[in-house]
Amino acid sequence: MRRRRTTSPTRPRTRAPDRGGWDARGVPSPRGLLAAALLAAPVAWLTRAAWGLPVALGASRRALRPHVAGSPHFSEGRFRNTLATPSLPGSEDRRTLLRQMREERHRGVPARPVPLAPTPLPAEAAELAVTWFGHSSALLEVDGRRVLVDPVWGRRVSPSPLVGPVRLHPVPSPLADLPQVDAVLISHDHYDHLDLPTVRELVQRQRAPFVVPLGIGAHLRRWGVPEDRVVELDWDGEVQIAGLTLTCTEARHFSGRFLTRDTTLWSSWVVAGPRHRVFFGGDTGYTPAFAAIGARLGPFDLTLLPVGAYNDAWKYIHMTPEEAVRAHGDLGGGLLVPVHWATFNLGFHGWAEPIQRLCAAAERSDVRVAVPRPGERIDVLAAPSTRDWWTAVGSPVDDGGDDAGAVSSVVARAGAWLAERRASR
Repeated sequence: MRRRRTTSPTRPRTRAPDRGGWDARGVPSPRGLLAAALLAAPVAWLTRAAWGLPVALGASRRALRPHVAGSPHFSEGRFRNTLATPSLPGSEDRRTLLRQMREERHRGVPARPVPLAPTPLPAEAAELAVTWFGHSSALLEVDGRRVLVDPVWGRRVSPSPLVGPVRLHPVPSPLADLPQVDAVLISHDHYDHLDLPTVRELVQRQRAPFVVPLGIGAHLRRWGVPEDRVVELDWDGEVQIAGLTLTCTEARHFSGRFLTRDTTLWSSWVVAGPRHRVFFGGDTGYTPAFAAIGARLGPFDLTLLPVGAYNDAWKYIHMTPEEAVRAHGDLGGGLLVPVHWATFNLGFHGWAEPIQRLCAAAERSDVRVAVPRPGERIDVLAAPSTRDWWTAVGSPVDDGGDDAGAVSSVVARAGAWLAERRASR
């Protein structure tokens, strides 16, 4: 009798359970790979954004204290302005700032590309000339010597390579094109005036000393600047270099590269040669100290004064264009060249507004003004008449756009980035 074979029903093959993105064999599942990728992207971005942060922040309080504690302007752990200067905006100003950050943050970008005018520098320094590289960076030529002030060649003014105000126009010429200078002056330690990558390149390419307000030397030493190339001065201190007298003079501002503030000094500068004198304002609010500086160290053939990034919330530490004209008069200035504008979006006013207001105020006060394009060199003893080039560049608000300037912001920054890429090839 033949026995019939019986077969058990085939069971459907089941998929191994996904245990936290891994299957039973320990192999990442597609869902696990996707989750890992989604997690890795922000971690990688944050890592890059924070790359080099501790070094960029500069010296610690402990490292700074031996260099600053003896100053009469330093008390209770920080430097202080001569005049009472509120360090934080009031409640009404804070509400206004929040609204401006939401609605007006793109007003400070140019509507069209900023024209550059890189000018070849002469082999020998002139009697009196200035080359403006954008923002507060300039090369002074005084009685046959050269002084570089607040050099910032970086793409961002921030401790992070990915976060912070970005350059609105390319640098007009590389640092490698600069001739040897006799001194490098720094006004204070904010990122738009003291730039780590620029300092490191200058250490390699130049031999000149860095002449700085008290405390900033500690930042420089941490970044590899040799001790014999650092000169630190308090207000009214001076040093003789290459036949020039460099005097550290009062400003009304503040300092800080992170959460702690006012641990290093801020200043303006006087550059005096045998025949000519220049005043560099750095970054400052209006102060009666300008009149005292003019009486003691002036008059000045040339003043470089900040005119941008003003706001009612910080009116004591940033001058308006009208106040710059007033300060120029206090100093006994001859030709006024505006700085601290055009290169970084640090305020809520229109991109061209500082110069429009400056020229109007200067005309009312019969003050001579020269407004160079980035990279342009001005012979102060034969200064050309001012030609309006900034109105054609304009601001998003001037064009009547309804996008709060967002599209113009993207276009302007993309244009600057493309120009930088072409220049680096």
